[in-house]
Amino acid sequence: MSPDHPQLTAAARGFLALPRTATLTTLRPDGTPHVAPVRFTFDASTGLARVATRAGARKARNVSAGGPAARVALCQADGFRWITLEGRASVEGDPVRLKEAVRRYTARYGAAPPAPPDLAVIEIAVDRVLSLNV
Repeated sequence: MSPDHPQLTAAARGFLALPRTATLTTLRPDGTPHVAPVRFTFDASTGLARVATRAGARKARNVSAGGPAARVALCQADGFRWITLEGRASVEGDPVRLKEAVRRYTARYGAAPPAPPDLAVIEIAVDRVLSLNV
C-alpha cells in the first residue's frame, strides 16, 4: 500500500465507520457503468477499502476484466453528506485476505457477511477521496 494515500479528517473517518450501505461503481467490459449496493470496510491507516462478494458476481467480474488498471468508485451517502472513495481494485481469493475482510465486516456491521462457496474480496487501494458536508 502506498504511504501517500489520502488522509481523512476525524469526521470523515467517523462517517465511514457508520454501518451504512454504499454503492460500488465498476465498469462492464463494454465500458458502461455497473452500480451495486454493497457493504464495505475502510482502513484509513492503509487506505484500503474492502467489499466481500462472490467471485462470480458482476462487480467482481468487472474488476477482474479490467486487469491491474481496473478503477472503481465506492460512495457512502447519508442525506446531504457523502464520501466517494476511488482507486485501483483487484479481486482476491487468498484465505488470509478473506479472513481479514470478514473480520472487519463483522466488526463494522455486527454480523458476518454471507459466506458463499466462491467468497472473494474486492480490495480497493484508495487514491482519491471526494466528499461533501463530512
